[in-house]
Amino acid sequence: MFRKNPPAGSPPPPPTERVTSVLGPGINWKGSLHGSGGVRIEGTFEGDIAVRGLVVIGETGRVTCPELRANTVVVAGALRGNILAEKLEIRSTGRVWGDVTVVSFSTEEGAFLRGQVRMEEQVEIVVEMPQSEEDFSTPAQSDQE
Repeated sequence: MFRKNPPAGSPPPPPTERVTSVLGPGINWKGSLHGSGGVRIEGTFEGDIAVRGLVVIGETGRVTCPELRANTVVVAGALRGNILAEKLEIRSTGRVWGDVTVVSFSTEEGAFLRGQVRMEEQVEIVVEMPQSEEDFSTPAQSDQE
């Protein structure tokens, strides 16, 4: 009733921050993780991560990533790589080796960060969205026609 209307041309609000996918302990994954939603990593991940939403690296999680891009990143495990995020939280068990560019940054006592921290008024998180399932349902054209 008394809500402000967002100014025209303003970016859409960030997605809700809750975990919708889990890479469990004992799982080793190499590749790319792109999309939207919330992801919790309790296993080992090596590759690229770009998520419009939340990325949680749990206490048993081990991530190696050239640059992790997400709206919100919570590190309770280990991350080797740079972080570009609106919000970063490093928990007491969290370990980060890499440079950080964020709008909001917090750590708990005991957290570890080896790298530079750059605070910005805003950051642009570019996420390439994966192809939709509709793109895969179209039969491929044969070269032998």
